[in-house]
Amino acid sequence: MLLILFVIIAALVFTYINGFHDTANSIATVVATKVLSPRQAVMLAAVTNLIGAFLGTAVATTIASGLVDPKVATSEVLICALLAAIFWNLLTWWFGMPASSSHALVGGLCGACLAAAHNNWNVMVWSIPSHEHWWLGKGLLWKVVVPMISSPICGLVGGFLVMGMLYFLLRNWRPTTVNRTFGILQLGSSSFMGISHGMNDAQKTMGIIALALVAGTSGGLFDHLPGWLSFLRTAPPGANQPLTIAAWIKALCALTMCAGTAVGGWRIIKTLGHKMVRLHPVHGFAAETTAATVLITAAHFGMPVSTTHAVSTSIMGVGCAKGLNHLKLEVVERIVWAWILTLPITGGAAYLLVRAAQMAGWIP
Repeated sequence: MLLILFVIIAALVFTYINGFHDTANSIATVVATKVLSPRQAVMLAAVTNLIGAFLGTAVATTIASGLVDPKVATSEVLICALLAAIFWNLLTWWFGMPASSSHALVGGLCGACLAAAHNNWNVMVWSIPSHEHWWLGKGLLWKVVVPMISSPICGLVGGFLVMGMLYFLLRNWRPTTVNRTFGILQLGSSSFMGISHGMNDAQKTMGIIALALVAGTSGGLFDHLPGWLSFLRTAPPGANQPLTIAAWIKALCALTMCAGTAVGGWRIIKTLGHKMVRLHPVHGFAAETTAATVLITAAHFGMPVSTTHAVSTSIMGVGCAKGLNHLKLEVVERIVWAWILTLPITGGAAYLLVRAAQMAGWIP
């Protein structure tokens, strides 16, 4: 019981860090274009993240039951996975690199479960294709690998096309009129961005907490709980049935992310909004609309994609539409390296943590 409490605390710490790590990505453009002050942008993001967290649970279900064998994901294993993801998030935040919290969590979860299963790779759900449509398939291939490649491409191409279309439509507008109009419109695109971020990122730790509660219920840890704690019991889903995420888990994760959002993440905002490409309101509108569309589509299909990837590549696409000379490629290169390293580093760190815990006798 105490271990499950530690899992919940670690998951909430991760959510809190995600709040100021990934939310910085989602509000970087509206701050960089000076449409909102940092304080105003943080408050807008906090409110819209809270709304988005309650809109659907497809991503939470994927994390809880679609990537690894729930029987292996014990409380001790989940704690190791979360510690690895927290370490990477803090490290990349410190250096101002917008790495993916989503992939940090997935990498940690896979690495920890692989170690717990004594290198049995079958512990990971690789692929369960759908007979209806390929994008409805389950497992790491369909929910992580394919979106990890396709979402940045969609962000890059989408940002380029949307910005190109706006350049064509606004070619006869005065610059002052463009800035004034899109300064207003960017309030809507920023809200859309915040809601889509809440729909995707806030749900990831909902899935981890639900996974821990399912393991505790299946292991009989909650058999003798007093009535007032009966809400902790979470039955495993039936065959081909999604896991039900309790309302209290949604509220807890959503409010924690809001608290983290209120802290802000100005190092990452500086990288995305100032160092990579210089933005005006029309560019911010194009980047936010593109990234939010990618995120909300992925959330609908239960794909835990990276807010970082979507926002960063959308900004890159907008920068390319302005002209390649406007894009600072040395900053882009550092960001890409952070993307490449996230899964192996978090997976390796979680694997080593589980191995160390096994040697110490903390994990059987």
